[in-house]
Amino acid sequence: MLIAGPFFAAAALLVAAGGQKVADPQPLVRAFQSVHLKVPPIAVRVLALGEVLVGITALSTGNTLGVAVSYAAFTGFILMARARGGVLASCGCFGKRDVPATRTHAVVTTGFAAAALSGTPGALPLDLALLVTTAAVAVTAYLVMALLPLVGTR
Repeated sequence: MLIAGPFFAAAALLVAAGGQKVADPQPLVRAFQSVHLKVPPIAVRVLALGEVLVGITALSTGNTLGVAVSYAAFTGFILMARARGGVLASCGCFGKRDVPATRTHAVVTTGFAAAALSGTPGALPLDLALLVTTAAVAVTAYLVMALLPLVGTR
């Protein structure tokens, strides 16, 4: 399956980004505040723990639904932040610097949701080629979503 690499990258990003938010919920609390939503830190930690569990479950079982729903929700938040002038990078996924939500980020999260919906990659063995593809997609997604917006804001 061609989309197995993006699917596993999306699941791995859920684990990594969720883990950051469990450890430090304040950046996401600020991101919610930037779109006029008051969410307490404990609720952010619970959401982030759910994000980690969805990612781990997807990586271990190939379950696609949780990954698709997670990225669809992220896309919704990105679009809300764009409409309300909120920030996104401060959500805690990839650091603490506040930058505006971008169309590129929305496209990437929508792509990850579509990759998850397009089929279960559990039929493929996790061989070296798939792991390399997964790592490459994850790094590229990180660069596009976290670092590219910073280029124009300095």
